[in-house]
Amino acid sequence: MQKLVIEGGKRLEGKIRISGSKNASLPVLMASIMADSDVTLENVPALKDIHTSLKLLTLLGCKSELYNGTAGIQAGDLVPEAPYDLVRTMRASVLCLGPLLARLGRAKVALPGGCAIGTRPVDQHLRGLEQMGARFELESGYIMGKCRRLNGAHIILDLPTVGGTENLLMAASLARGETVLENAAKEPEITDLANFLNACGARISGHGTSVIRIQGVDSLQGCRYRVMSDRIEAGTYMVAAAITHGDILLSNCPDKELDAVTGKLREMGVIISPEPEGFRVVSDGDLQGVDVVTLPYPGFPTDMQAQIMALMCVAAGTGTIKETIFENRFLHALELNRMGARIKLSGQNAVVRGGANLVGAPVMASDLRASASLVLAGLKARGITEVQRIYHLDRGYEAMEKKLEAVGARIRREKEN
Repeated sequence: MQKLVIEGGKRLEGKIRISGSKNASLPVLMASIMADSDVTLENVPALKDIHTSLKLLTLLGCKSELYNGTAGIQAGDLVPEAPYDLVRTMRASVLCLGPLLARLGRAKVALPGGCAIGTRPVDQHLRGLEQMGARFELESGYIMGKCRRLNGAHIILDLPTVGGTENLLMAASLARGETVLENAAKEPEITDLANFLNACGARISGHGTSVIRIQGVDSLQGCRYRVMSDRIEAGTYMVAAAITHGDILLSNCPDKELDAVTGKLREMGVIISPEPEGFRVVSDGDLQGVDVVTLPYPGFPTDMQAQIMALMCVAAGTGTIKETIFENRFLHALELNRMGARIKLSGQNAVVRGGANLVGAPVMASDLRASASLVLAGLKARGITEVQRIYHLDRGYEAMEKKLEAVGARIRREKEN
């Protein structure tokens, strides 16, 4: 395994290009198996989860490759099984379930794995597909699904689940008749998936709202499509500029998709200005703690909770964070406290006393975004910080240490002893 070694206290200044969105690329890659002809995707990040998805596509019968940000997926004879060895490492693999049922009428998909941030069941995926005519059995850790052909249905989701909305959206694109998804998730990555499917010939409307309508079609054709940029990566580097009193220009950066994040950062005192290439983020160090509640989009994203917590540790005053999405997503707080932070946890709530003088220490990441928060704290801390278990980080950030080094950070990757 590898670790990141960070010498803190360096002001970051320069330009960082934001990569394509991991959370948009993964469902679009799975949706590509629904097309009868080849698909070309631009702005795809070179991440561990992306390479895992490409391996899965190959096992499912589609030749695939990634070169210089462009993924090519060749249509082939599909195989209906997603094996455990791949699915256990990446939760998004379950997104092949809907496309396989829609194309083949059968699917065998291992129950998913992923980050240790709480229970994330797939019951809403299965319940919605059952309303469309699929039947499921659980056998030796696999979801076994069958149907003759999926039929449109009126599906009301118990919660606005992102993965469930994506799976049902894909399946409904090839179902017979109309499907209506109510209480659908509104995340920009779902809008991006719907835009891709429409470019392939689907008939989807209402994406980006809580009610999505899908008129099923008989087939989809391949296309060339550019995936949206990564709003969570962009938010993370905004915090990097703020926590180091830096001045960073973020190019290829999302705009309105970041409103909840930029709103809180501005409330803390971070200066964020639109530029022709993207956004310039500047901090003079005079920051103030805020109160944050994580919510489904367009609320503050749970994927930015750990990063803003790191920033609140060094801001003035006291702030609170309420985590409403996942029940086990404060593990990074214990590691931040080891670096001198003053965070108290109580159930879903974290109280962060600001003004901490962070000190470098060996710390261990528990999940993807926790990794990012520890790197951010290390950039600020006095002395040396070693962030272990960075395989989590490599799942969601493309060449993070190289991007940070280019704007002045002293950071390197080493093998763990």
